Amino acid sequence: MSARFRTWPLAMSVALLTGALGAGAQTATAPKRSAAELMDVLMWNKEPIGGPFSLIDHTRRVKTDADFRGKWLLLYFGSTYCPDVCPTDLHVIAQAVDQLGPAGDAVQPVFITVDPERDSAEHLAEYVALFHPRLVGLTGDPAAISRAASAYKVFYAKVPAAGTLEYSVDHTAFIYLVDPAGQYVGFFPPGTSAERLGQVLRQHLPSSNRASPVAR
Repeated sequence: MSARFRTWPLAMSVALLTGALGAGAQTATAPKRSAAELMDVLMWNKEPIGGPFSLIDHTRRVKTDADFRGKWLLLYFGSTYCPDVCPTDLHVIAQAVDQLGPAGDAVQPVFITVDPERDSAEHLAEYVALFHPRLVGLTGDPAAISRAASAYKVFYAKVPAAGTLEYSVDHTAFIYLVDPAGQYVGFFPPGTSAERLGQVLRQHLPSSNRASPVAR
């Protein structure tokens, strides 16, 4: 993984993640490894990251990782019920793609829900339309979502609200860059700006496809 993707010190990243997720997340139903463990794997590239998935897109079509070959992917795992972090990051992704101008056609933004119980294809269709016309929303059964999240070392956990039937979903929030051959390249941590995202993308696009930033 290129060093330019490691823009936070490891200790700071783990502290922020575990602090944001809180103790309650550790007791909820979730992948077995903690946020800190998965962050360590991701930060230092200790295990292969990425892999195949088969999910349902927001038009109810089956989509696999192979369907995105030939595009640079910006993958983001989150939930439509996330109140602030997910909308902010998706807005950043949309801005970065638009800033590339015509070269942005080589980049495919993808949102994978970690809350399949509430995020149906129909609900995703309404949600992704709020951010970018080419943003693809993916959902599926819990097992399929778990496999995709595990491949990218994503932590998520359902956290029930005390005294109600409601719940929230705590999750790590990274933007993953995958190359046109389907290989993981690196990640952008929370707080990455659209300008930084676009800068890195332009470095990877063929010189003939690069474009100057477009004001939005």
